[in-house]
Amino acid sequence: MRSRKLLLGVVASSTMVLSMAVAVASSPSAAMPEAGPAAKSANSDFVVLYKGAGTSTAARAAITRAGGSVVRENTKLGYAVVRTADPGFAATIDGSTAVLGAARNRVIGGVQPLQRTQVKDVERLSAERATLRGTGGIADAPAAAGTAAPVTPEPLANKQWDMRQIGATAAGSYAKNPGKKGVLVGVIDTGIDGTHPDISPNFDTGRSRNFVTDVPSIDGPCEHPSCVDPANEDDNGHGTHVASTIASPINGLGIAGVAPNVTLVNLRAGQDAGFFFLQATLDALTYAGDIGVDVVNMSFFTDPWLFNCLNNPADTPAQQTEQRVIRMATQRALDYATRHGVLPVAAEGNEATDLNNPTVDNTSPDFPAGASYHRDVNNSCITVPTESNGVVVISSTGPSTRKAYYSNYGTEHTDVAAPGGDAYDSPDNTLDVRGLVLAAMPLNVAQAEGVLNPDGTPNTPFVVRDCKGTTCGYYQYLQGTSMAAPHAVGVAALIVSHFGKRDRAHGGLGLAASRTRSLLFDTAVQHACPQPRLFHYTRIRGDGSIAQADALCDGSASKNGFYGHGIVNAYLAVTAHD
Repeated sequence: MRSRKLLLGVVASSTMVLSMAVAVASSPSAAMPEAGPAAKSANSDFVVLYKGAGTSTAARAAITRAGGSVVRENTKLGYAVVRTADPGFAATIDGSTAVLGAARNRVIGGVQPLQRTQVKDVERLSAERATLRGTGGIADAPAAAGTAAPVTPEPLANKQWDMRQIGATAAGSYAKNPGKKGVLVGVIDTGIDGTHPDISPNFDTGRSRNFVTDVPSIDGPCEHPSCVDPANEDDNGHGTHVASTIASPINGLGIAGVAPNVTLVNLRAGQDAGFFFLQATLDALTYAGDIGVDVVNMSFFTDPWLFNCLNNPADTPAQQTEQRVIRMATQRALDYATRHGVLPVAAEGNEATDLNNPTVDNTSPDFPAGASYHRDVNNSCITVPTESNGVVVISSTGPSTRKAYYSNYGTEHTDVAAPGGDAYDSPDNTLDVRGLVLAAMPLNVAQAEGVLNPDGTPNTPFVVRDCKGTTCGYYQYLQGTSMAAPHAVGVAALIVSHFGKRDRAHGGLGLAASRTRSLLFDTAVQHACPQPRLFHYTRIRGDGSIAQADALCDGSASKNGFYGHGIVNAYLAVTAHD
């Protein structure tokens, strides 16, 4: 799921890391961002979870006694963001009967700088990309198996095998219902480049929020004096790619998204480096419920634990408490959002793991650098928010519709599948850029990653430029369950556009989250397990090395571990009847 954390698969520019982050007040939308962290090297932030929603005088008193100070409080979910210089704070507060425990939100200073990567869901094939740099352009992407490339008004649509796989084409869903402006789609990610010419027509600047403060020690130098980026900026690229897949408009430039007429709202919860800390994710979900968002995309896992266990013997008591708090606090936020009409959709993850039977976690905790250790895990341990209750979980397919080699799977959690890319889904099992998903890339990220020539043309086949007159947009090929989730989110947005009723509280359209969920499942195209069910993957990497792996698909055509209820379908979603 990340470039390190973002739910990417492997291929494109650099990779990312998703973690946790905090920023809540009794109303997250009203919370003021913190000042830059430069002078706070000795402090740490914690999310302290109360026993229930609302203000807790007893909890605040316990926080003070434990050596902490409340920075802000979210009474809707019942937690406080606490700053402290006391290294024993978490253990002390855990002994209070007024709270359920504390989870690290982020370290204010004192961490070793990390190399800026890209996001968790995108496994980026950096080595293979290097071997392809300078080889020129690539041919048009092939149509998905059994389909023909349709005539389309968008210049790069012939490279969008992903849209053809789900019927999001000029002759398909676009002709029936391309979505409606009154449908709000929230993107909880590293940000959205709201100035990108293939995003800006559908970007809602007024409702967008950034719940993150850049931390120079992990994110690199701040781009703004306050270390708080504006709500239309993405210095990573992951969130922009996700948003573009959902709702790039039909405007004669570049590509079109699954739902090219719906409205995008940036709910930034990811650091530039790709970490998603707890508080920011809670803030984003609370705010989504408050403003009438219809569906949110969550292509990340909350740092620092890939798997959150309740009582793993390898963990200290404080670490066990932290994981318990992450699970409970996130569930409160998801329940709050769902009660307010938000359908939460998450990427399943890129570890090629059967989530019915996880066995090992060698990557946690992933923050700070070098803190991870070996843990044996089991099915009682969960990835948050993917395996939290009420979340729609998306696995990834390649151009041939096979489950992508990196995609997690499992009958307990896979709800539906969607195209996320598979660079090795080719006849000879070698890297083919055309098997990735193409979507918008911020110009500032392209420049920072050195993928442009002096004249502005790309110097790698992983990046594409398209111009309409003097207006140019950049696009990058990525893969991962991070890329699959927004396809499902786009279809969900089309369902709200098709079946939704007027939202009297917020304006626009609305539909009960449970109804959107059921229609998403009902309109998916059932896809049986491969035969034999033990599917064998072979990958011939750019350096000539060979990787092989097996994945076992359980279940029936109507519900199985690779595809869930089936592959989402935009055309069927907008032609379905009540």
